[in-house]
Amino acid sequence: MTMMLKISGLQVNYGGIQAVKGIDLEVRQGELVTLIGANGAGKSTTMKAITGLKAFSAGNIEFLGESVKGVPTHELLKRGLAMVPEGRGIFARMTILENLQMGAYLRRDRDGIKADIERMFGFFPRLKERATQLAGTLSGGEQQMLAMARAVLSRPKLLLLDEPSMGLSPIMVEKIFEVVREISTEGITVLLVEQNARLALQAANRGYVMDSGLITMQGDAKVMLDDPKVRAAYLGE
Repeated sequence: MTMMLKISGLQVNYGGIQAVKGIDLEVRQGELVTLIGANGAGKSTTMKAITGLKAFSAGNIEFLGESVKGVPTHELLKRGLAMVPEGRGIFARMTILENLQMGAYLRRDRDGIKADIERMFGFFPRLKERATQLAGTLSGGEQQMLAMARAVLSRPKLLLLDEPSMGLSPIMVEKIFEVVREISTEGITVLLVEQNARLALQAANRGYVMDSGLITMQGDAKVMLDDPKVRAAYLGE
């Protein structure tokens, strides 16, 4: 399998604080890999470093065999790297349909874009019902749906999801994870950062545990789900 993402010895600082302390992480083509850990572990900082939103002080990040160091975020999007950020980042004063069209702004295949929008509406019927509604008027769960659909419209090779279940109702969380699994089976490689460790490990092929800026455990997601340390620390058992 093609190496989609390779992180080696990554260190990221915030002022004098080292938020990420030399981690290694890999994602191969077609995988759904999850990075779990408590608040403040360094997960979101890692995602920002991957996408060029936060400079890193040491180590390297390679996307499809090329270093991302110094590469602007918009250029990484052109190469096939997309992220749904924590907090969603939708265009509140645009309609749902306009948000989806913005996701495809680099594409020129009108028929393909139209088909992909309809496919997303199939995943998220609520969005279709409200297609002409301003995105800022949607509920938190609906905004998360829109943010995910918009990212998929760019046809990414690697999709980063940063805390997609945060602040959502249990029913909405189940729906979001159902779509994450569906996206993965359709061939989009996914790196998922998530606090809901149980659902994340159930969905993923492989998992990493991050604690205080370090990777403390990694392996097959189903094996990790049964690991007593993981269950005690992250599953409340």
